[in-house]
Amino acid sequence: MKRILGNKVLGIGLLVLVVALVGAFATVDSQGHSRFLSAQNLDNLLPRIGRFCILSLAAAFVIVTGGIDLSIGAVCCVAGCVLPALVGAGVPPALALLLVLLLCALLGAWHGFLVVGLRLQPFVVTLCGLLVYRGAMRAFSDDQSMSVGTAAEGLRWLSIGALDLGVCRVPVVGLVLLLLAAGTAVLWSRTVWGRHLFALGRNEEAARFSGVPTARLTLLAYVACSLLAGFGGCLLMLDVNSVQAATFGNFYELYAIAGAVLGGVALRGGEGSVLGLVLGVALMQVLSNVINLTLADNRLEFVVVGAVILLGAAADEGVRRLLQRRVRS
Repeated sequence: MKRILGNKVLGIGLLVLVVALVGAFATVDSQGHSRFLSAQNLDNLLPRIGRFCILSLAAAFVIVTGGIDLSIGAVCCVAGCVLPALVGAGVPPALALLLVLLLCALLGAWHGFLVVGLRLQPFVVTLCGLLVYRGAMRAFSDDQSMSVGTAAEGLRWLSIGALDLGVCRVPVVGLVLLLLAAGTAVLWSRTVWGRHLFALGRNEEAARFSGVPTARLTLLAYVACSLLAGFGGCLLMLDVNSVQAATFGNFYELYAIAGAVLGGVALRGGEGSVLGLVLGVALMQVLSNVINLTLADNRLEFVVVGAVILLGAAADEGVRRLLQRRVRS
């Protein structure tokens, strides 16, 4: 009950921060225009929030188990390079997308096997994945730009399309996020698998003694992470429709982790909510957008990401110590 109440309080707090931030920067100039609320800015910002929410969902599946995945950006790079290669080879776009997602799921299974089967540290496994996959894609693409061209306009609609509802335009990627977020929320809170996943993150040994299949859950968590990361990478590639393996996906794992942590997904594992995660990503992306609009410079964007991770880790450690004091007393 305390965990549920804490998640609700966090969600309300993040919502207030997002609304306050939007209100603070939704000012108009002398001609009655607002750069932040302009159609062009919102058409860029809202889909971007949706895409990075999917990456944070990916990171959250592993973080709630007490693990970490540093290869999310590199998995995005794999998806962003292999998809245009398959489409360019004549594979139907829908089938190409499915094959890419299967490849990403296999990468996640490989991570899970190394963590569970060989007892390697998740940090080491996924850091090596980051390096190996990035290097492999640079060799695969010969460091050349890759694009789906006009052969996958149907797929691009998933990332850049919008539905006109009369009073507003809703990005298609927002609807995709809604489905994924709702499915994840139901999975985490309404299923045995979800309850076991959080139990694993809170205390792996106790969960194992209680009959929870901890090894299988850990493996599936890494599969879910890489699968969602690959899907997010495809959407990000379809947005720009031109990627280079040397740069595409760089630091995306940090954005994913920062969004999840800011949204209340505890780095120690066993805590988190989908609503908080979505609001955390929204807050971070709005901050980044405001920096770019007001300073016309994105160099401080990394300052925001670093500060978010640091504050999240500090808050997580503070909560852990508080809980320890309560147990001792």
